[in-house]
Amino acid sequence: MIESSTNTEFLSRKRFIKSLVLATSAVLVPSYLLADTAVNARPYFKLKPLGRSFSLEDYYIWCSSPIWGKDGKVHLFYSRWLKTKGMSGWIRGSEIGHAVADSPEGRFQHKDVALAPREEYWDSTTCHNPLIKEVEGTYYLFYMGNSNGKTNTKRIGIATSESLDGPWKRYDQPCLLPGKEGEWDDHCTTNPAFIKGADGKYWLYYKSWNTAEYNNMTGAVRGNRKYGLAKADHPLGPYHKVSDKPVIDFSNRPNNAQLEDAFVWRERNKYKLIARDMGFYNHEYGLILTSDDGISWSEPQIAYLDLKTYVTENEPPKHLKRFGRLERPMILFDKDNKRPKYIFGGTQGGAYDTATTFVFEIVDAG
Repeated sequence: MIESSTNTEFLSRKRFIKSLVLATSAVLVPSYLLADTAVNARPYFKLKPLGRSFSLEDYYIWCSSPIWGKDGKVHLFYSRWLKTKGMSGWIRGSEIGHAVADSPEGRFQHKDVALAPREEYWDSTTCHNPLIKEVEGTYYLFYMGNSNGKTNTKRIGIATSESLDGPWKRYDQPCLLPGKEGEWDDHCTTNPAFIKGADGKYWLYYKSWNTAEYNNMTGAVRGNRKYGLAKADHPLGPYHKVSDKPVIDFSNRPNNAQLEDAFVWRERNKYKLIARDMGFYNHEYGLILTSDDGISWSEPQIAYLDLKTYVTENEPPKHLKRFGRLERPMILFDKDNKRPKYIFGGTQGGAYDTATTFVFEIVDAG
């Protein structure tokens, strides 16, 4: 009988064969499968990268919300701010632009500015986070504005129009205010996600966090971002919060895990939500959650991986510290509005060393 545990020659040959298998696997197995193995999951979406479809030489571009127009083209509502302001310029000088392409695979061309900051209103400093929706022939442009260039005056508002080309009617007040001092959402309301629920009401998901927690924490990411839900009988509101507690809350997890940039839809009687990971797996992946009722959500799974898994680009300059992430993911459905077909997002990089729109085609899901 061979005593393998004490046979040096046997062990050496065994280690050699094992290392050869691992080396061969690394060559033959696609990188996204290796990444899946690391977190024991396969991404929900199988994606085909279509690339950076929209950039502007003098601007950072973010928050790309697409919609099919009556003209058969794709209209894109996006955030932009001057390159001279740097990446952080979104909080103190963003405006919402409107671009158009013949198809989701095409190149987008800027058409006009839909919303810009207006003096002496709640959105006097910035207009950001656009989300375009159509309800019974009217277009609703949800967005975030602020009035002091800081996070504590971020509020969600709505503009309306009968045409994607405007003009847009704006309102003197935001549609959703933060909670009272000490509540989980007393800091702001931001990152709107909108859907018509199974109950016939209009649902508005929003991101917020607690001010004291935010001010007292240290580290790269302060505070823990959670999602709340408010409902209304009309898309314009008034919106009433369904609970004094958030519907999505990871604050009991290690590493200050959280998510942001939620996009919500209904598919086959299920509510689904994609968002940017902020510490559940890492800070580069996208997450997907599902729910039967839109209130109690599943454990987050990986929706998509980091951008470098899908495309190879040159290393960015040092000021682009978020390079490699796809943030604020938005879904464009097929023309029948039944099946998710494309993912749009904002990401750093591009020809002008700023940030651009990036588009993926959804090849398969689930």
